Amino acid sequence: MSPTRVLDGRYEMGGVIGHGGMAAVHCGRDIPSGDCVAIKVLRPDLAEDPRFRSRFRSEAETMAGLDHPAIVSIVGTGYDGGEDAADAARVPFIVMEHVAGRSLRELMRAGGVTVEQAIEYLVGVLTALEFSHRAGVVHCDIKPANVMVTPEGAVKLVDFGIARASGERADAITQTLQFLGTPGYLSPEQVRGEPLDAASDLYSAGCLLHELLTGRPPFTGDPISVAYQHVHEEPPAAGTSVPGLDAVLARALAKTRGDRFPSARAFRDALLATTAPQFTE
Repeated sequence: MSPTRVLDGRYEMGGVIGHGGMAAVHCGRDIPSGDCVAIKVLRPDLAEDPRFRSRFRSEAETMAGLDHPAIVSIVGTGYDGGEDAADAARVPFIVMEHVAGRSLRELMRAGGVTVEQAIEYLVGVLTALEFSHRAGVVHCDIKPANVMVTPEGAVKLVDFGIARASGERADAITQTLQFLGTPGYLSPEQVRGEPLDAASDLYSAGCLLHELLTGRPPFTGDPISVAYQHVHEEPPAAGTSVPGLDAVLARALAKTRGDRFPSARAFRDALLATTAPQFTE
């Protein structure tokens, strides 16, 4: 049996529980406290590239500045093998709170969600986005795999790996990761490589809502075809029986930013207005 790997003399690292474009996520334990944690480690083959190391550090800095119950919290950071960030042999890692539960992707695969659950989950996502947008941070990667739901039903938004400052243009690395990853949730402006703002996340949240309601994202096909559809094709109606819900979804998926909701809060309020009384504030 191989010895347990310990990072920084503090974090015991276990097996892989998830993968992303840049990193692997491991289960772990904070030895002093005994708490379960999640440890995100930059892929070794990317750690030698200063661009990816910079992107990874940016993620840690972004997460550290977002303290909200609906956003996964950061516990610590470090470098496997030492603290010298300039040494390419040192692989950076981020330690986050362990979120018990399942992602929306897992929940949908396990049998789907009800309309009421879909609305409740998206309200949680929009609550997280309202906070991050006020902090000037655009998530840029809203999708089912990046939304966790705890056993108590609380929503946690995770993975700010390609987050940008509002108004910032996505760099080549970000664009590559997006297209190779999940193009089904890209906004038209992401496809065009334009500067991004909160409206881009709201479009992606609309794509997520469409999939929660129908079982599939608004556009499907190969990545190039899906990207084209985001820019040029109108999404199919979800066909729900909830009065006003299809209109809310259509506004979220508007091609032009100015035709979407002006904020995550406005989107959330419109969504809540379509629901049964127990979901209203």
